[in-house]
Amino acid sequence: MYARLTCHPPLGQTTTIAPGKQSVTFSVLIESATEKAWSVALWHNFQGRDGWSSLSLQPATDPPHTLNILPHNPENTTRRWFFVELQGLPKDASSFSFTITFRASEDEPWKWANEHFSTADGHIIYQTANQDTELAHYIDGLPPYLQIEKESSDSPNTLLWSITSPVNSASGQASGFSNNKLGRPTSSSRWFALVRLWSPWLAPRQGKDDFRPDKETVLAAFQREDGYHLVVLALSGVDNCLTTLHHDGSGNITVDSRNDDETTGTARLIASVGPSLEHALSAAMYHARKIVLKYEETSGQVAAEMKAVADDVKPEWLENWYDGLTYCTWNGLGQKLHEEKIFEALDSLQKNDINITGLIVDDNWQWLNHEGSDQFTNGWMGFEATKTGFPRGLKATVSDIRSKYKNIHHIAVWHAIFGYWGGIAPEGSIAKEYKTVWVQKKDGVSGGKMLVVAEEDAGRMYNDFYQFLSSVGVDSVKTDAQFFLDELDDATDRRKLIRNYQDVWSINQLRYFSGKAISCMSQTPQLIFHSQLPSNKPRILLRNSDDFFPEVPASHPWHIFCNAHNAILNQYLNILPDWDMFQTSHSYGSYHAAARCVSGGPIYITDIPGQHDVGLIRQMTGNTPRGDTVILRPHTVGKSTTAYNSYDDPVLLKVNTYVGFARSGVSILGVFNCTSRPLAELIGLDQFPGAEEGRYVIRSHTTGRVTRPTTAETIDTFVHLELPVQGWEILSAFPILTFGLERQDPLPSPSLISVANLGLLGKMTGAAAIINSDSYIERSSGRLRIWASLKALGTYGLYISDLPQRSLEDDFLGLIFGRPISLGCVKVNDACENILEIDLIKAWKETDSQAGWSNEVAVEVIIR
Repeated sequence: MYARLTCHPPLGQTTTIAPGKQSVTFSVLIESATEKAWSVALWHNFQGRDGWSSLSLQPATDPPHTLNILPHNPENTTRRWFFVELQGLPKDASSFSFTITFRASEDEPWKWANEHFSTADGHIIYQTANQDTELAHYIDGLPPYLQIEKESSDSPNTLLWSITSPVNSASGQASGFSNNKLGRPTSSSRWFALVRLWSPWLAPRQGKDDFRPDKETVLAAFQREDGYHLVVLALSGVDNCLTTLHHDGSGNITVDSRNDDETTGTARLIASVGPSLEHALSAAMYHARKIVLKYEETSGQVAAEMKAVADDVKPEWLENWYDGLTYCTWNGLGQKLHEEKIFEALDSLQKNDINITGLIVDDNWQWLNHEGSDQFTNGWMGFEATKTGFPRGLKATVSDIRSKYKNIHHIAVWHAIFGYWGGIAPEGSIAKEYKTVWVQKKDGVSGGKMLVVAEEDAGRMYNDFYQFLSSVGVDSVKTDAQFFLDELDDATDRRKLIRNYQDVWSINQLRYFSGKAISCMSQTPQLIFHSQLPSNKPRILLRNSDDFFPEVPASHPWHIFCNAHNAILNQYLNILPDWDMFQTSHSYGSYHAAARCVSGGPIYITDIPGQHDVGLIRQMTGNTPRGDTVILRPHTVGKSTTAYNSYDDPVLLKVNTYVGFARSGVSILGVFNCTSRPLAELIGLDQFPGAEEGRYVIRSHTTGRVTRPTTAETIDTFVHLELPVQGWEILSAFPILTFGLERQDPLPSPSLISVANLGLLGKMTGAAAIINSDSYIERSSGRLRIWASLKALGTYGLYISDLPQRSLEDDFLGLIFGRPISLGCVKVNDACENILEIDLIKAWKETDSQAGWSNEVAVEVIIR
């Protein structure tokens, strides 16, 4: 009888109406295979929380422009739009709920959208104009023993408080613990938390009722019924205290702290309130950075790191490390690593013209005492590689890689923070050279005793190890199992080793690798705030979630969901988020590829030799004039735009990132179906953060089609997107610039033309290829000149409003590095008649251009 019903604002989600606005328009699209006399009604409790009423929607006389991106789109599909506007404010509160009913004719019963589409009610919140300035208004039942200080916030329109309480001192080997109540968040509509999934990893949790996370929590956020957001952040890594949040089963937030010092410690919380989660979290994280930096300046850590940076960090562009395509050996080559397997993999990549620029030699290259046994019983013997897999030594392998594969600029090796999973082998050369101590780990997967290099010699060991790696041609490291620092059980060991190992690792990776390091399994609170939050050193790459598991189908959508939500916190750290390696030929290959492209972080592949999706790799990368392969990495960290929607909610996950300057750049939305059934939504420009002002066109990566120009305020244009299971899409909102050209023929008259710079077409994040651009009218000729500097060669795209009325031969002149581009390199895009495309690879070859000192591509288009 019907195919689809889609609503905006969406069902199952919460929409916030800005202060001062007292109306909301509901748009419903019904698609069916046959023409029917559809009726649609809005059910709502606008007039009172306990009284629901119905309001009929009217057929649209002027339907919005819709860009349909649908897997099945029969030609005989009938689409009908319905609208209704609710004026004023809700009667009893600042919010209300709604759903949709519909029927195909008057003699049929009404159907409820909730039942047919297994979705929850939609929720509309009208944000109030004024905020209460007391913390007690936002958290009820604050205990008197808490020290609460109001702070000055660096985030606009936010309130900020610091909260402290004492923690018992350690006694001998036993840490001191405290458990206190914070209070109950008031007027909470939904909550979001980042919990400690287990020691090394964070993961998201969401809820609609009382705050009940299932694990220790680092960050908790609450969307309130007045439209504001409360954030509570547990701060660790200062004074040897670890603090997390939990609950008491009755809706109260509780505070759990562990103190490893022999004096009374301090549990630290930061609370903030703002008009958006982004505002409130910014206030909390900026203040946390101030506290941490002040403490580290007092302890001397800042001075030591700054000296390492000044003395040893080489002045090089770390973008060369961040932005290259990298191959990792872990999943692709298995755990029985051998240098011949590495050469086989690199030969396979070279044969398929996949020019990686980085290589990570993962676990199982090291010299261990029990090779082939359980990893947690293996101990590290010495710096040199294992003779089993690398009989010629690490230097010979690295030298051969660099001489044979000229495109590889960076080679990293893996190691654990304590050397290996099982620590140091008692009989090895490391144990003989450096002072060691036995430490006790907590009960669990990695529990038991382990030998590690003692505090006194940890710095010397790291210096010698990294000096050795540097001498054999290794220029970067992946340091894993960093959570072992938090797995230490005795207070004495924790006090001596947790901060010490972080500091000596940080200083030596700066000294020998200039910041080219990957921090892995390190999402423990002490590491987050002590090592990753301070911004006084080059930022490193940080694993953003648990692993990519190629053999576990259910893990793949969760992997994307988890990374997108962890990035809500990690965007404030001095890191680039690493969403882990993936395999391009995997059934979820394109799903993972799209996620990596919008992540804002590096891209690693771990293909089995001979199993490559070359076309997919081309969508993620481009080649520079010098022949290097680069990823097209957006300028901001990609994160979920809907933090409060849970993994089980039947809604699409939206991951936002951005390219360029505020209010003039490109907002990119990666959209993923993480559920087990197809989902459809209407996506307007209002869902693209950063595109609130001005006119834009929205372009779909998978279809290449473009909407008409639209604004975030009018909501007259939608992308109607339906994604199947495993489905994804990348939508980019490009800003429109409008110019007045003087036409001379047939009569002199001004003519408006609108243009948008689309970057490289055929790339998932092609806008990120734009390094600089400018558009202006030449005074002398009156022509429009569009100039762009691009990161790579490819197919360059321009949206031009009147392109269908123009002649390619008479109205356009293209230049690459100042040389004319032939007409054979220029065409109108097949998917959209308003897009001019230029084949820069062909133009580069035809003009016999040479890469000079710059690795950028300069292209100009002049419009008559």
